[in-house]
Amino acid sequence: MIETHAEQLALDGLAPRKRRKRAAVRERAHELPVAQVVLDVQATHLGQTFDYLIDERLSAQALPGVMVRVRFGGQRVNGVIWNRVASSHAPASALRYIERVLSAEPLVGPSMREDIAMIADAYGGTRANILRLAVPARVARVDKEREGIASAQSVGGSRGIPRAAGSALAREFERVLRDYDSATRLRGAIEGGGFASFVLDMLPGAARWARDLAILAVDALASDKAAVLVLPGMRETRDIAEQLRRLGLRAFDAGQPVHGSYHGDFIVLSAALPPVERYRAYCAAASGAIRCVIGTRAAMYAPVEGPGLFAIVEDAAYQNADGMMPYANARGVLRLRAKAHRGVFVAMANARSPISQWEVSESGKAGQSTPVSGASQEIRPLRSVVKEDIPWIRWLNREELTRLADSTVGARVPHFAVRTLSEALDRGPVLLSIPHDGVAEALSCAQCHRQARCSRCTGPLMRGNDGTARCRWCGAAAANWRCPHCSGERMRAVRVGAAGTAAQLQGLFRNVPMVLSVPSQPQGIVESVPCRPMLVIATPGAEPRVRSADSLAPHSAAPPHSAAAAQSATWSPAVAQSSVNRNGDNGESEHASVVGNDSAPGNDSVPGNEYAAVAILDAWTSLYAPGVDARVDALNAWMRAVSLCAPRSRGGQALLIGESDPALARSLVLWDSSLLAMRELEERAETGLPPVVACACVWGRRDAVMGLLRHVGALDGDLATLDMAGEMMPAVLGPVPIAAPRTMDAHELEATRDRVKAVIRAAPERRAMLALRLRDEVARHVAAREPGELRFQVDPKDLL
Repeated sequence: MIETHAEQLALDGLAPRKRRKRAAVRERAHELPVAQVVLDVQATHLGQTFDYLIDERLSAQALPGVMVRVRFGGQRVNGVIWNRVASSHAPASALRYIERVLSAEPLVGPSMREDIAMIADAYGGTRANILRLAVPARVARVDKEREGIASAQSVGGSRGIPRAAGSALAREFERVLRDYDSATRLRGAIEGGGFASFVLDMLPGAARWARDLAILAVDALASDKAAVLVLPGMRETRDIAEQLRRLGLRAFDAGQPVHGSYHGDFIVLSAALPPVERYRAYCAAASGAIRCVIGTRAAMYAPVEGPGLFAIVEDAAYQNADGMMPYANARGVLRLRAKAHRGVFVAMANARSPISQWEVSESGKAGQSTPVSGASQEIRPLRSVVKEDIPWIRWLNREELTRLADSTVGARVPHFAVRTLSEALDRGPVLLSIPHDGVAEALSCAQCHRQARCSRCTGPLMRGNDGTARCRWCGAAAANWRCPHCSGERMRAVRVGAAGTAAQLQGLFRNVPMVLSVPSQPQGIVESVPCRPMLVIATPGAEPRVRSADSLAPHSAAPPHSAAAAQSATWSPAVAQSSVNRNGDNGESEHASVVGNDSAPGNDSVPGNEYAAVAILDAWTSLYAPGVDARVDALNAWMRAVSLCAPRSRGGQALLIGESDPALARSLVLWDSSLLAMRELEERAETGLPPVVACACVWGRRDAVMGLLRHVGALDGDLATLDMAGEMMPAVLGPVPIAAPRTMDAHELEATRDRVKAVIRAAPERRAMLALRLRDEVARHVAAREPGELRFQVDPKDLL
């Protein structure tokens, strides 16, 4: 019988059907064939590792720390190989093979994997939660670049610092030793071995803090150690980058492809960078070639190995807390990593935070440390140096203005302040710091200019939509109001926003140009202003830097009282745009100004780079600001603004205008933030607030929150009470109703109507146990598919 090969006929123009290829035969790796993978799955109950088989063809590439792609739950997901083992506890029939190895080299090193696990346990999250925030989104072309990088540099990394930086380091560190008390202990810890923690108070000056911190980073690099510096914003990142370049270090340019090797001494790592640049910068740090990483909150996960310097600036800032689960705080993460790496942790700030004061106090040193806090040593600037560097600071409250016989007591800008600022305008620009962004109104007496207050509860009065004056606190109508100081019966509205302030000051300072640096304005934040007479109105964090004439683009130098200046006396966007640089020098982007010209001039406190005077308006708002850290945040904003002023030796003056807390004002006048920090710590010890106790906020639907409190033992278990100086107090505050999130859909509003928040307090030594209990309970809630929102945050910035 003859066989014939039949062929399926096909119509003309139709392609024949493609046959499915047979799956390639896979062979298990001969050594350690099982990979334990942490998947990019954020569900809390799926926070463990999952076992996958490794094909022999991929065995050389599937190293611990590389990114891989696997199948999970019917879909392909990415993950990171955490470890390789010889066998798995799962049945052999349930194991699948890794489909693909994505990264050419490990992205998460051995010590970084240990750090991620510790961070997740400390804040009640999973390793996948931390990996999502620590490792940037993968870019394939960057991985192709890494394949051609010299393996010797990838393994060993560059060591030491340039010769120019080494010669400048010795000279600059001698100045640091002369300016700070006990600075030799800090230098010995950086250059030596073992873990050490320090709290460093800043010296005043426009860029003094950046210069001192850059010296510490260069000293760590010279000692063959890594350096990780976390800054509150990109403006501060540019400041520290300028100082590192001034000391002889080169910036790694993440905007250019890498060929052959990594070039540079420090890296800028921030979530604000484009995806390609951020992933390229992360890969350069993960390779070990560049060991100095600076940036915003994202830099706290810098993939550095071995001992190093882990420093944070303004540790009490809101920006330091992640906005995604598990809401880790940069200060705690850096201290935890410094201890794990046997390195040095430094918390540097203008206003010392309560947690820093607790760590340097006797109670903090004697108390039980937590994974993210413990005993620290304080490094304070010498009083003689502070006295020389700060301007003359005066608190113009009612008592002081009465002593000066000022007839405008109670006015927003009294005559004494107008005269002082007018004299300062003859020497250079003047900064007016206001607490409000936008336009808001306050009512004051039209005759004596004192703030109008309620006769029932002494709360401030406001003007309602119907035009009637009502109390902000109790809501009572101010009928038949009479000023208790001058018996005046008329009130006037004072606009305390940026635009209102500019309009108000036009009548006080005629023929003087004005510049607004406010995020809500159409032009946004002003980066720098020239050193010439002008009024600069800015909110906290948006203060422009003063640049000398040689560091700015040429501009018309019309005298301040000429006809040209008179035409621009009324503020307008055109005036501000013509006299300042916005959003980066010479129109460049934020990142371009960081990694641009290495010879960029510094911004040290020298003539031409400072304000002639600084005035802080509406100090009374610090009395009513919400939040546990409201006073600390206010002092930090005030000290940051005053740091931009010229020292008293060059006639610099700073004015604090308005009523405020005496401890707050005294800390500013004496430039000693420890006064307020000690006061805060005493009050929190009496009321049972952090950092004296550990706290966690829990929020969601009421039944879910109450169930969690019951299961973790906060209602009737071992966490139900708190021992405060021998007195037992309830550990739970609340629950209290809270509003639904703004992103909530309309169909979900009904289910979230009964939304509450509660605060759980515990002794510091029980903080680690509390975080794990909360994580386990949320994992049980999600795994059981119980209805209702349920979330938590350990060590929150604000409790309400």
